[in-house]
Amino acid sequence: MTFIGIIPARYASTRFPAKPLALLGGKPVIQRVYEQVAGVLDEVYVATDDERIEAAVRAFGGQVVMTSVHHKSGTDRCHEAYEKIGKPYDVVVNIQGDEPFIHPSQLRTVKECFADPATQIATLVKPFDAGDVEALCNANSPKVVVSRGMNALYFSRAVVPYQRNTPPEDWLKHHTYYKHIGLYAYRAEVLREITSLPQSPLELAESLEQLRWLENGYAIKVGVTHQETIGIDTPQDLERAERFLQSVSSRQ
Repeated sequence: MTFIGIIPARYASTRFPAKPLALLGGKPVIQRVYEQVAGVLDEVYVATDDERIEAAVRAFGGQVVMTSVHHKSGTDRCHEAYEKIGKPYDVVVNIQGDEPFIHPSQLRTVKECFADPATQIATLVKPFDAGDVEALCNANSPKVVVSRGMNALYFSRAVVPYQRNTPPEDWLKHHTYYKHIGLYAYRAEVLREITSLPQSPLELAESLEQLRWLENGYAIKVGVTHQETIGIDTPQDLERAERFLQSVSSRQ
């Protein structure tokens, strides 16, 4: 099977404008993401709506495609980019542009989900660390409920399942809760279909686009990773990522 990686990258961000161009260890964040992905997939592009990001990607030798400023989601941007690139691939992998520590093994795990011909969409989850109740209750960290066959049943910003007869501080002792890692892969024809769907009630309620796909009957296969990543949503996250990068470098 053939896999193309697309990294959506916007310049305008409410919490962190120009985030893709912020320096992390002397390199733009978007370059860090690109370098983590290159070599694992057959081809990689950045999809952006801003000429400054386009110029930065070209400067480090990456491939980039310009897309509309009107997209409401990274999935929509990925679809436009894939159509503009115009090359046939079996699977399109959507890599978050603010995940500079995405690990090659995580990409391989998502790719392996498509060994099952029934897989339409795949994503990643990571078990919450035992005792980290604060992270579990963080509404900015969506949780995933999975079936025995490792398909997603539901995504939520709330803590689900709610353990009725157990105090919240003990929930992680009695159940494996999964944190969603924002990495998606879609069969090319499925990507075309889901981007034509209108926003759904659950999606609007939780502000999670993947709920639109579940509401419309698409199956989302889930791969499990134990690699820690640090997403960058705010300048404070960038500082944390800088410390993490320094700690990793000191161990090498």
